[in-house]
Amino acid sequence: MTGFVSFVGSGPGDPELLTLKAVDRLKRADAVLFDDLSSGPILGYAHRDADLVGVGKRAGRASPKQHHVSRLLVDYARIDQRVVRLKSGDGGLFGRLEEELDALRDAGIPYEIIPGVPSANAAAAAAGIPLTRRMTARRVQYFTGHDVTGNLPADLNLDALADPAACTVVFMGKRTFPQLARALIARGLPPGTPAILAENVSTPDQQITRTDIAALAAKLEAGTGTNPALILYGPLAEP
Repeated sequence: MTGFVSFVGSGPGDPELLTLKAVDRLKRADAVLFDDLSSGPILGYAHRDADLVGVGKRAGRASPKQHHVSRLLVDYARIDQRVVRLKSGDGGLFGRLEEELDALRDAGIPYEIIPGVPSANAAAAAAGIPLTRRMTARRVQYFTGHDVTGNLPADLNLDALADPAACTVVFMGKRTFPQLARALIARGLPPGTPAILAENVSTPDQQITRTDIAALAAKLEAGTGTNPALILYGPLAEP
């Protein structure tokens, strides 16, 4: 068997943020299994004869089951295909990479992991700020705003997330942020703590909203919209 799987981080959406290695693997792939946020112009780098298979998951929409995606990877590799599993941002950050790696290991299929630009880094860059600040934000923490049920995770370390000296990035958290903000304020995080809502990062539809956690919670309670987004809060630098 000569099949091989390349897990490729596609970055946040801008095709110019792809790594050279990512572009090389796309050009040589027989099949590309891609997330929704990795579609569009990024797929223009794929070989013209490659199978392009959308396997993305989006909240509130019908999506392929994880075991089906893993099965596709195994099936393509078993017929000696060079497969790219194209994941948005960096596949190792909330990208269900572990489940797919387990499936390949169980099937004895070789693979590689090619990192991508994390969407959190791209959001900070789009906002014109660093994620760390000397003397005020020496720690960065990432977490996902919902669990497998779609609710705010019950096991969050709220004391850590309410640390006023940390820059915090919430992935997939628009719907649950109002509940989270109330819990953080109850833990002592000031309602006026700076916050950024970064939507459609690094795409032509990018929107950066600067506010504070209390105002952002009120905004999202009134409606979240459908744009993929990150939330950053803490001692954020002014642009």
